Amino acid sequence: MNQPSSEVNHRKAFILGIQHLLAMYSGAVAVPLLIGTALHFSSTQMTYLVSIDIFMCGLATFLQLARNRYFGIGLPVILGCAIQAVEPLKMIGHEYSIGTMYGSIIVAGIFVFLIAGQFAKIRKLFPPVVTGSLITVIGLTLIPIAVQNLGGGTVASKSFGSLPNIAVGGITILIILAIQFWGKGFIRSIAVLIGLIGGTIVASFMGMISLKPVTQAAWFHVPQPFYFGMPRFALSPSLTMIIIALVSMVESTGVFFALGNLLDRDIQKEDLKKGYRAEGLAVILGGIFNTFPYTTFSQNVGLLELSGIRTKRPIYWAACLLMLMGLLPKIGALATIIPTPVLGGAMLVMFSMISVQGIRMLLKVDFTDERNTLIVAISVGAGLGASVYPTIFQALPQSLQLFFGNGIVIASVCAVGLNLLLKRPKFRNRE
Repeated sequence: MNQPSSEVNHRKAFILGIQHLLAMYSGAVAVPLLIGTALHFSSTQMTYLVSIDIFMCGLATFLQLARNRYFGIGLPVILGCAIQAVEPLKMIGHEYSIGTMYGSIIVAGIFVFLIAGQFAKIRKLFPPVVTGSLITVIGLTLIPIAVQNLGGGTVASKSFGSLPNIAVGGITILIILAIQFWGKGFIRSIAVLIGLIGGTIVASFMGMISLKPVTQAAWFHVPQPFYFGMPRFALSPSLTMIIIALVSMVESTGVFFALGNLLDRDIQKEDLKKGYRAEGLAVILGGIFNTFPYTTFSQNVGLLELSGIRTKRPIYWAACLLMLMGLLPKIGALATIIPTPVLGGAMLVMFSMISVQGIRMLLKVDFTDERNTLIVAISVGAGLGASVYPTIFQALPQSLQLFFGNGIVIASVCAVGLNLLLKRPKFRNRE
């Protein structure tokens, strides 16, 4: 259904880069908006927070793309703020200080960078039955987020699930499907972008578009280290953010293996080590420039599958555009006018594709072996259960709740643990 993954020229890569940017933009700005609002930041502080966050998303993405001797996995990935960090950072900001919040982020980044080599050894624990289960769960746990956005974003809102929301979200999906079925060549590869534009145009005729964010945004903004003051360091907040960093590393591992499968590339220990190091550097820079922890975004994996263009050139363009939007907030605000239901429709297609990719990986597994059936069944079931009801772990200490309240982590622990217990694999000394 998709065209071959050959290199594209810069004009087409630029358009594909916009598509990748729009796919991740709402997730990228959600973290600074949620934390800034909770900590009662002023409008000036919020402007800085969102702008520098977008700029740092681009810089963090460059760190992963630019593979070298020390860091960078060199896969077509985009980095954005880790949504699982929101509640812990709000807690640290309230109970300690803004400086302590950013100090704990810097400590977590240093921790990730230092343990990257040791953590990379977990590659041996991820045969197809484990990676297939994990990637399936990643997609399935994202689908409720897409549906929530399709309904309007805020479940408590009176307009949630209204006919206009469902209509523009459904139209967006139909446009994407129509382009995928009847489009040809490059047009097919930008089906999601066309769907987002088409859905936004329809929404504008329904009065769902506001240009207020664009008119209120500043024209230019310069990144500034320690904008909110010098970092402070405390043991408990630092340990909390280290736990969050470990959760992000587990999620990134699943994304790395998903991309490896998509690109027919065997992900080795050295690849993982450089990928973790790049994330560690991104988290350190997030603390220095007063943004937040960064992690590899999984939503763009589904977009690679849909577009059929799996090279890094479009991602380089996306990173450049993110940095430009961070410097020019008025341009960055243009992406915010896309209605949430339109984004939800596109997300539903992309996130579902991630699950399908996991299922494809599981097709390589021998299910005549009942042990494999048990591994997949329990890990997928437990992962989805924990995602729907994370409060099931509320009796555990707060630090453990942060770790086990994540469905992807639960799926990883179950899949790896059951594979070791039931199959007792013999590891070869292979890098």
